[in-house]
Amino acid sequence: MATPHTPTLGAKRAIHRIGADLRRARLRRRLTMEVVAARAFISRGTLARVEQGDPAVSFGIYASVMQALGLIGSLGDLLADDPVGADLEDEHLPTRVRASKAPPP
Repeated sequence: MATPHTPTLGAKRAIHRIGADLRRARLRRRLTMEVVAARAFISRGTLARVEQGDPAVSFGIYASVMQALGLIGSLGDLLADDPVGADLEDEHLPTRVRASKAPPP
């Protein structure tokens, strides 16, 4: 069972994938760990933990690494596509809309 300090297995997998994706982004840009760590104002060891998908590293550190790699814009769009929320909202739409009666002149 997950506690407030222990993420669920699904959350751990997602964080691990984010770390792997950040590592891949760094390598694609041909940047060393030292350069990215300096740009993110973190240590090289912390960057290694991020790239390993360590769930104990704060979300802010992950965001700093994304900023250092020029990926922070995609973080803001992370929840823009919310199909479950859209479906829930659509369930509560009225089945029809009536025109309001015009007030008497």
